[in-house]
Amino acid sequence: MILYHGSNLTVAEPKLVEQNRYLDFGYGFYTTTNKIQAIGFADKVTKRRKDGIRTVSIYEIDEEKAFSECSVLRFDEPNEDWLNFVSDNRAGNYKGEQYDFIYGPVANDDVYTTFNLYAAGILSKEQTLEALKIKKLYNQLVVASEKALGYLEFKGIVPEEEYNG
Repeated sequence: MILYHGSNLTVAEPKLVEQNRYLDFGYGFYTTTNKIQAIGFADKVTKRRKDGIRTVSIYEIDEEKAFSECSVLRFDEPNEDWLNFVSDNRAGNYKGEQYDFIYGPVANDDVYTTFNLYAAGILSKEQTLEALKIKKLYNQLVVASEKALGYLEFKGIVPEEEYNG
């Protein structure tokens, strides 16, 4: 499996770093299977930090080996379990089992709007799940332990000419 990580610098040796905000899948090193999404994230991070240049690092992981030797929480679709997990993490309230890898849908900006309406109590759980069914969701793989980091193999960065095409 090829994975991408968007940032304002090359991340040849990923590390687990405490975050200053609550993220969808909690603590971990976030990657995506979608290069375009990683490029968009690199843009956002570089603008937010006002430092560095947008950079998308590329990794390869032997999915079969890594997932058989580590604990994995996998969401194949944005269902009720996914919504509860993401809601708890975003609120900083997740107290469940810790996993080495977490794999599942990641919300793009359009999905964040729907999710925020749910978090604000404007949409019900059922309305939110129904709305998410028609959204284009990409997948993310969060590397959530030191053990799991050992399965990532850095392959380089996406060339700049691919960022606009």
